[in-house]
Amino acid sequence: MSPTQFDYLREMIHRESAIVLDLDKEYLVESRLAPIARREGLASVADLVQRLVSRPIASLQAQVVDAMTTNETSFYRDVHPWQTLRAQIIPDLVAARAKSRTLNIWCAACSSGQEPYSLAMLLLDEFPQLMADWNINIVATDLSATMVDRCREGIFSQLEVNRGLTDAQLHRHFAKSGSGWQISDDVRRMVKVHAANLAVPSSIPRMGGIDLVLLRNVLIYFDDVSKERILSAIHRQMRSDSYLMLGSSEVSTGGARGFERCRSGRTIFFRRSL
Repeated sequence: MSPTQFDYLREMIHRESAIVLDLDKEYLVESRLAPIARREGLASVADLVQRLVSRPIASLQAQVVDAMTTNETSFYRDVHPWQTLRAQIIPDLVAARAKSRTLNIWCAACSSGQEPYSLAMLLLDEFPQLMADWNINIVATDLSATMVDRCREGIFSQLEVNRGLTDAQLHRHFAKSGSGWQISDDVRRMVKVHAANLAVPSSIPRMGGIDLVLLRNVLIYFDDVSKERILSAIHRQMRSDSYLMLGSSEVSTGGARGFERCRSGRTIFFRRSL
């Protein structure tokens, strides 16, 4: 792949997804796009790029962008944000929404589903009273069609369930399915899954005001202009006293206008302030 072809890919991926590929990531691009080139009957990634240049077919562009998304995730990832959700954020929201008895939660960039399903299990296990007469809306979205399908399916490998789940949680909320584990219908029904592109503000879920946004370990892949645009678009869809949670390496990003930086123990989170 020539430098010109790599620059074309970087620009196309940024345009379609806001993901920034550093100049030293050519090896990563080659390794992730080689399977697509083979499926297309092409000899190399360079040939794949040439096809994209000569015939920019939307479906092929989508495959390329999908391949370049990073899908690292696990159940109850990082532990301490989940402790803060259980001990502070969810109780505060329950008190604030006692009249409407409705919670609208968006898990953005949900990958294969561990984060939204962790949230659903947390609500079932720690806040059973909400399940009786509250309207709990959890929307999980991802740019990757592959990940959206995996999240909807709700089947996880032994390695995946070993990352973050206790034996009690596993046997309470999953059933063995071949060599993997299928999450229970009770949990899966709580999560609505669909594709959404953070680079396109109109794809942000319209939920009648979002109470909690989990946008964790995503903004690190975007440039500052894209981060500001995404956070501004999210801000417009949030209720006045709602919460935003970012990844632990992204907390300085929350300086975007309209968010107040808060801390609870090891967890930094944000409240919509304007």
